[in-house]
Amino acid sequence: MDRNIKVTRDSPTWLIYLQLATFATYLYGLSAALPLLRAELGVSQAVAGLHGTGMALGGIAGGLALPTLTRRFGRRAVTWAGLTGMNAGVLLVASGHALPFTLAGFTLAGACGSTALYVMMAVLSDHHGPAGAAVISEANAVAVTAGIATTYAFSVVAESPAGWRPALFVPVASTLLVALLMGRVWVPPVPAPPPSSAEAVGSGRKVPYGWRFHVAGAVLLCCVALEFAFNLWAAELLSQRTGLSPGVAATGLTAMLAGMAAGRFGGARLALRFAPGSVLLGSLGVTLAGWALFWTGISAPVCYAGLALSGLGISVQFPMGLTRVIEVSGGRPDQASGTASIWAGVGSGSGPFVLGALGDGFGTHTAFLLVPALIAMAAGGVAASRTRA
Repeated sequence: MDRNIKVTRDSPTWLIYLQLATFATYLYGLSAALPLLRAELGVSQAVAGLHGTGMALGGIAGGLALPTLTRRFGRRAVTWAGLTGMNAGVLLVASGHALPFTLAGFTLAGACGSTALYVMMAVLSDHHGPAGAAVISEANAVAVTAGIATTYAFSVVAESPAGWRPALFVPVASTLLVALLMGRVWVPPVPAPPPSSAEAVGSGRKVPYGWRFHVAGAVLLCCVALEFAFNLWAAELLSQRTGLSPGVAATGLTAMLAGMAAGRFGGARLALRFAPGSVLLGSLGVTLAGWALFWTGISAPVCYAGLALSGLGISVQFPMGLTRVIEVSGGRPDQASGTASIWAGVGSGSGPFVLGALGDGFGTHTAFLLVPALIAMAAGGVAASRTRA
């Protein structure tokens, strides 16, 4: 790795950072809402987990459409349209009091939000070149910082007479604010990659992705499943283990996100010195240690510490996992990002749903044994697909 790589944070970069922050207010707002929504609707953990599955299916649909959308409308239009649709989904959840409406809202928000997210990741990768991994990690750190504020505000509002639903208007307000302040800013276009990087020489046919690309996608799936399992069910387990009310237990997400924010700011510097695969392997070990502390804890301070340590490990897994997918795509960042969103969509839907179903059958505490299994599979994939370079 070249240790002289520098990060330049220009206006377009800050635009993407702030757009990602608005995405985070939606993602972590709905994550914090799920236990309260489950209690309000009176459904099982598995049925509640279908909200995560809806987000995943939406993400998969967005990933399939992403290359076509960016070719036809351009990255800028797709990003803003995605954020608009994301907010429409959030408003549907906020105003809906029946399962069909909340499921539809999660699905719509997942489809549009993930489309915007992966376009933004591709833009940052192209705009910053060799520093792309560090910038993607830093961008996600900014997003998680917004998520911390969102989950804290959510827990406060949930305990107030107004209830939890008004907190879901934060993504709408933040998106409008970013549009008003920086709506005219965009990233300068980069030259298209040489045809030989995406097409077979002289044939006009696309070169198939290599096996490392598919393994990198499977690793990303495991990492996203891991993160969403914590996002959607950690508060439930925290409440069960410590006796905290569901509203107060939502602060467990704040502890986890604090660890994620610290890890992503630090991970941006690690990414300038070490290969993404090495950073990813180290983060999986940290997550395992945090899970063990959280899983065995029975007091709030110990569980909070475990969640913060888990967040520290989880912090770099998505940015490093996505960077690895883009790196081995043969110079096709938009296509790779679209494919990555499909892998991530499967992970974000299957992880919470499987954990919720296991929780119904064996209890949430036992179901969280899914976490070390996902860590082992991800570590195996990274180790098997590392290159000498």
